[in-house]
Amino acid sequence: MSILVLTTGGTIDKAYFDALSEYQIVDSGIPDLLREARVALPLRVVELMRKDSLELTEADRALIASAAREAPESRIVVTHGTDTMTETAKVLAAEVPGKTICLTGALSPARFAETDANFNLGMAIATVQVAPPGVYIAMSGQVFDALKVKKDRAAGKFVAL
Repeated sequence: MSILVLTTGGTIDKAYFDALSEYQIVDSGIPDLLREARVALPLRVVELMRKDSLELTEADRALIASAAREAPESRIVVTHGTDTMTETAKVLAAEVPGKTICLTGALSPARFAETDANFNLGMAIATVQVAPPGVYIAMSGQVFDALKVKKDRAAGKFVAL
């Protein structure tokens, strides 16, 4: 079983530049996280873009869906910013039938010592191995039906609808 990991940016791939006093999305750290976790499955990582999810366009979502649809892998993890993760999930559910897709991200950058990135990525890798075809979101220690979840900004987690 081979798994495709599509990276799109988001907080999971942000770094803090003190001189600029801001966060910026940099080269994806996902390959390093997977290597450090000693993931033994065949994986292919494709960096599609480096964007904050609030900056994603319909064309970006179409590119994500196209990459997933055209991939030979039937099990796909998409790393994504949390603010519009559910919008991309809806596009994937409508345009990529028959594959198991799990979106995940982080509420704090993977480069931070205290981050949820490693755990969320691990949950997403596990989800695509065992879940039936469909679109899921793995965040906050839970796996959700991607069409029945929302981000609760005040609580800092995803919650089922």
